Amino acid sequence: MDQRRIILFLVFSFALVMLWDAWLRDQRPPPQTAPVAAVDGVTPGDISLPTPTTGLSADASGVPGMSESRQVAVERAIVRTDMVVAEISSQGGEIVRMELTQHAASEDRSASFVLFDDGMRHVYSAQAGLIGEGLPNHRTMYSLPAGEHVLADGQNSLTLRLEAPEQDGVRVTKLLTFHRGSYVIDVDYEIVNNSANTVSAHAYFQFARDGRPAEAVEVFGVRTFTGPAFFTDAEKFQKVDFEDIERGRAKFASSANNGWAAMVQHYFVGAWLPQGDVQREFFARKISADMYTAGLILPVSAIAPEQTGRVGSRLYAGPQEQDHLAGIAPGLDLVVDYGWLTVIAAPLFWVLSWLHSLTGNWGWAIILVTVLIKLVFFPLSAASYKSMAKMRVLGPRMQRLKELYGHDKQKMQQEVMEMYRKEKINPLGGCLPILVQIPVFIALYWVLLGSVEMRHAPWLGWIQDLSAKDPYFILPILMGASMLIQMKLNPAPPDPLQAKIMMALPVVFTIMFMWFPSGLVLYWVVNNILSIAQQWQITRMIEGAKKSGAKTA
Repeated sequence: MDQRRIILFLVFSFALVMLWDAWLRDQRPPPQTAPVAAVDGVTPGDISLPTPTTGLSADASGVPGMSESRQVAVERAIVRTDMVVAEISSQGGEIVRMELTQHAASEDRSASFVLFDDGMRHVYSAQAGLIGEGLPNHRTMYSLPAGEHVLADGQNSLTLRLEAPEQDGVRVTKLLTFHRGSYVIDVDYEIVNNSANTVSAHAYFQFARDGRPAEAVEVFGVRTFTGPAFFTDAEKFQKVDFEDIERGRAKFASSANNGWAAMVQHYFVGAWLPQGDVQREFFARKISADMYTAGLILPVSAIAPEQTGRVGSRLYAGPQEQDHLAGIAPGLDLVVDYGWLTVIAAPLFWVLSWLHSLTGNWGWAIILVTVLIKLVFFPLSAASYKSMAKMRVLGPRMQRLKELYGHDKQKMQQEVMEMYRKEKINPLGGCLPILVQIPVFIALYWVLLGSVEMRHAPWLGWIQDLSAKDPYFILPILMGASMLIQMKLNPAPPDPLQAKIMMALPVVFTIMFMWFPSGLVLYWVVNNILSIAQQWQITRMIEGAKKSGAKTA
């Protein structure tokens, strides 16, 4: 029994201390850094274009210099749809700011979450341009229909047209099309060749971002991922750390005739999603201190004189909603980061989603999934509680052995093990349900912190965000009380010091759980209540049988 207690204490302490430390890290305010300044809408350090490889080479001469772009006033247009509020700069037609109106900000729930940011908290934007002599890139000044453009009732899409200065008879129009009920934006280039020469070009679509995570969340030493990601049918999903880009050791598919490039952060993602079997190149690079770009390059079919060409890509900029991502592009749902317990967390989220579709509430879904998990492991728990109930019945005999052999620890251990053998008791049996639950416990922690569906999801009453701590600590107190009741149902340790330690654990764990997501504490409270009911019933049956002289199996 001493070994079982020690193992339980060590396993619980390790798991809970690590999770508590992770949650405290998440609760710390982000470091206060000065907003990154922009010069006339130009992101600091953003002074060069992506370069295709030899196989997709194009002339990138004629790129406007910094001094040229500063001489022209930068304007902005605002696009409002039922899903987003986007600000587009006249410089390059860059999407420099985007609010997701269906998702509240982390700190101020009365404000919308900002994905693309122009330097208030981060520098993060969606850029695109053409590579070729005299063709516009993401620093070219466009003629922009300034002001506010609103998707009207009954209107399914809204297109913003930006005209680039005509160069040598080549006229380029950039089109951004927003759709009702969608986070997908179509970004297209219309190239009209009124010159006497054939136009050969490439188009690039990229994200420019600083290297700081929007929300720093770390679990068991593994931080939720922030950075570029790429997907192809051959190489599948590949994440790239900013640090690897800086050190020149980033590994990802260089080219393919399929796939996409994304910028992933906690809960949200931006992704360039070209359609069709068009050969594309992927790139990720550092462009200045703490500034990176990642994206892809597409070829543009040769445009003969007096002909018009077109090239474009879809842009997804929104939440990592798993039910929708897979339908937007193959593999896009892989951006949801569950860490090293994905094999458990992914099915767990699927079950939670199914239960949510029945109940309409994530809190009740967590309660039901707790019941299902308890039913799955019912036989294992029953065997464990039978063993513990028998040990409780043998308490007087244990005390007698202590009186006889308390001076000889080795002899006492031998006698105790012999008693366990005769009574068919497994002294470590009580550990199994706990050991099985710990991976589920940690996986649920990942689901609560990694699934945008859980973000700001209410349960009832005072619990208005299952991914945040209980504001009044009611659930942690209930958890501590239920844990204390469980302790009372277990056989008392013969060692007084060990008994004091075990009785102190409910207090220690209550304090730890005060900082955990309320959804996680809800799971543990319900699990404890079910365990108490099961343990009480089994203990009552065995003690009753012992009193009546019946044989207990």
